[in-house]
Amino acid sequence: MTAITQSHVTGPARGPVRRTERALAPDLARGTMLLFIALANAAVFTFGNQPGAEASPHGWERGFNLAMFVFVHARAYPMFAVMFGYGLVQLTRRQDAQGAGPGAARSVLLRRNAWLVAFGLVHAALLNFGDFLGAYGIVGILFTLLLLRRGERVQRLVLWLWGWMVVYVAVVAGMAVYHAAKSTSGSAAVPTDGVDSLSAPDYATSVADRLGEWPIHTLTVVPFIVIVWLGAWAARRGVLEDPARHRSLLIRTAVIALGIAFAGGVPIGLVSAGFVHVDGSTADAFLLLYEVSGQFGGPGYVALFGLLALRLSKARSDARPKLPVAALAALGQRSLSGYLFQSLAWVLLLSPFTLALAERTGSPTLTACLSAVLVWLATVAGAYLLQRRSLPGPAEKVLRRLTYGPR
Repeated sequence: MTAITQSHVTGPARGPVRRTERALAPDLARGTMLLFIALANAAVFTFGNQPGAEASPHGWERGFNLAMFVFVHARAYPMFAVMFGYGLVQLTRRQDAQGAGPGAARSVLLRRNAWLVAFGLVHAALLNFGDFLGAYGIVGILFTLLLLRRGERVQRLVLWLWGWMVVYVAVVAGMAVYHAAKSTSGSAAVPTDGVDSLSAPDYATSVADRLGEWPIHTLTVVPFIVIVWLGAWAARRGVLEDPARHRSLLIRTAVIALGIAFAGGVPIGLVSAGFVHVDGSTADAFLLLYEVSGQFGGPGYVALFGLLALRLSKARSDARPKLPVAALAALGQRSLSGYLFQSLAWVLLLSPFTLALAERTGSPTLTACLSAVLVWLATVAGAYLLQRRSLPGPAEKVLRRLTYGPR
């Protein structure tokens, strides 16, 4: 099926996705990649800046810094943008299959995304300036109004845009090489942006700071509509529902996209790790390359998990996935709750006016890493327990009630 059909039969809008309608790959991807989101956000809270890394690493911290810039920072959250676009199309298809008509699907999407904006505002005010929910809600509204029901020619335009992004990354990479060739050995650090709310002396001040930071941060994320658009393009073709049929596409995407994303993060990662010493202009060029190449982590990681789901489906002999896979998929189905729980944990564990664990240990990097892994494991366990009881995550339950009503 290459396009969303527009039913001429109208009826009531149907409710949220049923468990039997879910594909393994999207849930497995979201559940696993929440670990990367935890690592990135814990580092930002620990060091009080973006992208968040130890300025003077020693020993194992140097390798950790390099790995974070190559695999995690600015590479994990684009995957959620791809999956967000994928979900927009899946939701629309469910409404169409119910015979609800295009108007009902449009109404459900607009209502759900409007509530996402509200969730994002509350999340940002209370917990995390780096909220993505509000931006996704805005992008979801724009996509629903402008792109969702457009023809195939418009949908293919996204591939053309991504082709130009490859060219843009190549140009930026050339600039980085030029600066590196001209550079003399220097002592420039990774350019960072300070975040006032992360160094606030008390909770009330941090809330006031976040209310000023959130709108600016949200505007920087809205251009991710191109990544969301790519996810919608993939959903129209059922790439993750039938990974066996699209295996060649998934392999090419994983190799090319992840190759661009990882290679683009290496130069600034080497600077952050202290393996390479450059001047300020070269560090700026490396940082730009890291930022523009990171968006390719979205489709790359999605393709990788599509291939992993295909491998798992062939490996298991029974219909039930093994415990680790089931637990990760359970968290993927409750990724909104897991994401919000992480933000609460960072405020409680890492803020200077609460436990401030990073200040009480000899290695802030170790504190950030262990906090991220333990908090993520707690959400995996909690999601699996809810799955065993056939219960949704608390945030998902509220959002579904607001979107679909009391059904």
